[in-house]
Amino acid sequence: MNDAVLAALEALEEQADQPLSLKELKQLEKKKAKEAKQQKQQLTADVVESGTSNNLEKKSISKALNMKKESSKQQDEGSTEVGGSSNKSKKEAKLSEKKKKKKVEVDEEESEVELEAPSAVSEEASIIKDDEKASAEEMQKQEEEVTLEDRIRKERPPPRIRVMEGVQPGYVSLRLEDVSVTFRNQHVLKSVTWGVETGDRVGLVGANGGGKTTQLRILSGEMEPTSGDVVKSSKDLRVSILRQEFVDELDLERPLFNEFMSVFSEENQILLTLREVEAELEQMTSDAIDADRMQQILDRMADLQAKADAREVYALDSRVQKVMDLMGFTPDESKMPVKMFSGGWKMRIGLGKVLLKDPNVLLLDEPTNHLDLESVEWLEDFLRNQNIPMVIVSHDREFLDQICTKIVDVEGGIASEYDGNYSKFLQLKKARMDAWNAAYNAQEKRIKEERAWINKFRDKQPVAVKQREAKLEKLMSSKDYVQKPPFIGKPFRFRFPDAPRLSPEVAEIMDLTHGYGNNRLFDKVQLFIGKGDRIAVVGPNGSGKSTLLRFLTGKEQPDGGSAALVGLNVVANYFEQNQADVLDLDLTVSETIQRASNGQSYNELRALLGQFLFKGDAVDKKVGSLSGGEKARLSLCTMMLRPANVLILGELYGTIAVSPFIKYHSF
Repeated sequence: MNDAVLAALEALEEQADQPLSLKELKQLEKKKAKEAKQQKQQLTADVVESGTSNNLEKKSISKALNMKKESSKQQDEGSTEVGGSSNKSKKEAKLSEKKKKKKVEVDEEESEVELEAPSAVSEEASIIKDDEKASAEEMQKQEEEVTLEDRIRKERPPPRIRVMEGVQPGYVSLRLEDVSVTFRNQHVLKSVTWGVETGDRVGLVGANGGGKTTQLRILSGEMEPTSGDVVKSSKDLRVSILRQEFVDELDLERPLFNEFMSVFSEENQILLTLREVEAELEQMTSDAIDADRMQQILDRMADLQAKADAREVYALDSRVQKVMDLMGFTPDESKMPVKMFSGGWKMRIGLGKVLLKDPNVLLLDEPTNHLDLESVEWLEDFLRNQNIPMVIVSHDREFLDQICTKIVDVEGGIASEYDGNYSKFLQLKKARMDAWNAAYNAQEKRIKEERAWINKFRDKQPVAVKQREAKLEKLMSSKDYVQKPPFIGKPFRFRFPDAPRLSPEVAEIMDLTHGYGNNRLFDKVQLFIGKGDRIAVVGPNGSGKSTLLRFLTGKEQPDGGSAALVGLNVVANYFEQNQADVLDLDLTVSETIQRASNGQSYNELRALLGQFLFKGDAVDKKVGSLSGGEKARLSLCTMMLRPANVLILGELYGTIAVSPFIKYHSF
């Protein structure tokens, strides 16, 4: 048994010592090459997946490749030794040497490719990173371009027009509910809620540019708010507005009566079409009667006649004549062109045109700007005797006192309602603001004391501190927290620039005679103006007040006599009645003041604009977007850039907002 085992072992040793055949050597080399290739592919895939190209990885790859080379070399040497011990032929040895060299070259090329792979991956990763960075920057830029107005429109429900239900006959109401207006990144109105109803005469007051005219436009349906609701008492509620720029709507060459009749454009078109149809019917002769055509004409006439009766087109003349009488016009003036009337009488024309529309709600934007005292008194009496609910924007305190039954104050984009006239409003607002400030100051005092206690006992009583902090946070986020009262701002102050020393004599009017047609304005007028005089020119509209100022400035020449500035070193500044109308609406506030400057630096100009309440982003507003009062302030600001020792002012404060804080200094 042992002899048999020993014999088998000796046979196996002899078989192992026998040299490999050429075929077996080739199969072994193929197997080794395949395994090496698989290892290289796996290594390359790992490098690509990692996406890094640091030196440590390069050294690792290089070390692995070197180890493979050494292993391959040792295997080749072992194979050569086996072949040598078994007396392998010279031909086989040469063939093995060739294969070994070729394999080394292939390994070196693959090594270079593998070492370059991380670099390529790194470049690709860098490109991807740059693309991601550019995409992030683009997204950030788009987010910055999204304005506050866009965000509000996206977050809040769209504005609506709602109609009340179950309204009693004859009852009229128009309300704003939670209305907000935002222009790009600027809040104009914030959650405004107020309304006007039958019997109300609402005075809408506030600073220039505070959104008063914007609210009128929303009420009239000319403008849509950013968010909020407009609530009407009926779907067909008629709302008419008299704008500040009403003169732009007048045809100055048209006769007065025709200007009033222009309100009824649809009615006039019905009458015109009816006359054309009647003329066509008359032209049809008995010899060429087309029965079908005649029937069409008769049907059309019947339809037009029904429309004419429904709109009372045949009573238009009497309606116009009635309104002309109310406005104070005489029958003889009905054929005069509109351009012949002064600013105050043009205001009456605009008001009359609004009343001819038979509105359910009347909106008046600065109705007293160009009215004389007599006309204002007439307007006060007229409006007091109307049952039409109305909203009035005005800077005439006395007018608001005489007319209004309620005041809506717009401050900082927030509207507050007060019952009573303007004087009562001032009392109520003062009491309200005093109480608000007192409550806010008391609250802030308690919060300050609470925070001081929390800081003092934070380490000693952590549980109590945590409870008090939670209680304080709850208070500040609740509805009971008193918000900070609006900042009224500094008083409106301005000082006229220094001017040359003035002589005792300033201006003189001698035997002044002037008129327009049969309207005699001046007849041998005498007037002397000396240094230190402050003269008010008063009188009815059309009496020649503005004409007299134009004579003094040389902008117009009288028919007879003279009117001129006669003193030495007289430098006059003239602020015309419609001075704001000459501003370039396409320029910004800053550009306007820079064009009017007389060598002042930019900082000096900004300081002057600040005195006239144009601060921050307000200097970049377009003049066309300013309110009437803001335009007047800007015009006055440009006038102050020119030194003067004589001021000639026409309707200076007609559109500047009512404020108990306005102060001015003269030289």
